[in-house]
Amino acid sequence: MNLIISGHHLDLTPAIREYVENKLDRIIRHFDHVIDIAVILGVEKPSEKDKRQRAEVNLRLRGNVIHVESFAQDVYAAIDTLMDKLDRQVLKYKAKLQDYQCDAIKRMPEPQPAE
Repeated sequence: MNLIISGHHLDLTPAIREYVENKLDRIIRHFDHVIDIAVILGVEKPSEKDKRQRAEVNLRLRGNVIHVESFAQDVYAAIDTLMDKLDRQVLKYKAKLQDYQCDAIKRMPEPQPAE
């Protein structure tokens, strides 16, 4: 798994980098088929001055890309809400995969007894 953390108009300190890596451990614990993760942290200039910090992630899986973004007043709060959203999306994707794999067995016709 490749991890890319970048900052736009924001200096990435080792504390922020470590915080993001610790939060991503929860995602990888749920689903370990991740190819690469790109995290972008930045400061925006929206009309609302209280939600300037932006956190965005692209999680590339086999055959799919999950994109999640979040805005907050603090970088750490933006990362927290981002990871909560990402966790929900990954669990939803994992459930979809498991349901799909089990679907074929459920729909197989039962063999008729020979008479």
